[in-house]
Amino acid sequence: MTYERGLKTRIEVIGKANSDLVTESLKDLAPIVDDWTQRAFEDVIDRPVLDIKMREMITITNLVSQGDTAPQLKIHIQGALNTGWTVEEILEAFIHLIPYSGFPRVLNGIRIAKELFEEKKSL
Repeated sequence: MTYERGLKTRIEVIGKANSDLVTESLKDLAPIVDDWTQRAFEDVIDRPVLDIKMREMITITNLVSQGDTAPQLKIHIQGALNTGWTVEEILEAFIHLIPYSGFPRVLNGIRIAKELFEEKKSL
């Protein structure tokens, strides 16, 4: 596997604009973190057993459960849409988290998703 393959997968999932945003935000302060994120897309997300669509759902539900992950959650909700999840499926997955992660974290996740969905409508 190569760094370029990880970058290609990252762009496929979260989009070129979001990928460039990650790189730009880290280039001066912590370029190694950008390298690690691309390697995560190469070494973890590109593994063969789970498809990329399932991996994005796992990612967004994990980010909701962690809390305090708004920037990453927004990028990965876009990734979930890019990999074929519908708005309804994403929201249903968040609702499923209520007994496990709690209302506050789920409501915050839904708010972030709503912001993204509204931004997409205005484009």
